[in-house]
Amino acid sequence: MSTKDLQDQIVKNMRKWQKIENASVMSTSSIVDRTENPVIRLIMEVIQRDSHMHHRVQGMIADSLESTPMTVTPEEIGAVWDLIEKHAEIEKATIDLATSSLEAIGGAKALAVQHYLLKYLLTDEQKHDALLANLEAIKKNIYP
Repeated sequence: MSTKDLQDQIVKNMRKWQKIENASVMSTSSIVDRTENPVIRLIMEVIQRDSHMHHRVQGMIADSLESTPMTVTPEEIGAVWDLIEKHAEIEKATIDLATSSLEAIGGAKALAVQHYLLKYLLTDEQKHDALLANLEAIKKNIYP
């Protein structure tokens, strides 16, 4: 497969995926409209916001292959790297708080919903930590 064919396939996949994310947003909206339960509503709203962000990322990937190349220069990343490192410390602090909260709950069945939500928060904070670690990998690859 040529590079052009590969790029075309990725663009096609991203555009198809965006349609699925749109369906996810509509689905979560329907669920939110049909329930007053705050836990269910919250989870659907989280999924909905994630779907909006996924749609944006997928669009950026497709656009970068069709018309607007993505770049990160050493100057751009260097200008904010100190702030990114400080933010990484914030993410680590949130991971520590989520972990200690989960440990405190242990297996308390009376706090099952709180445990569920804390697991979600921990996973999301770990995702943020991984995003920053991957950004650092990009930084290492662009600095001479």
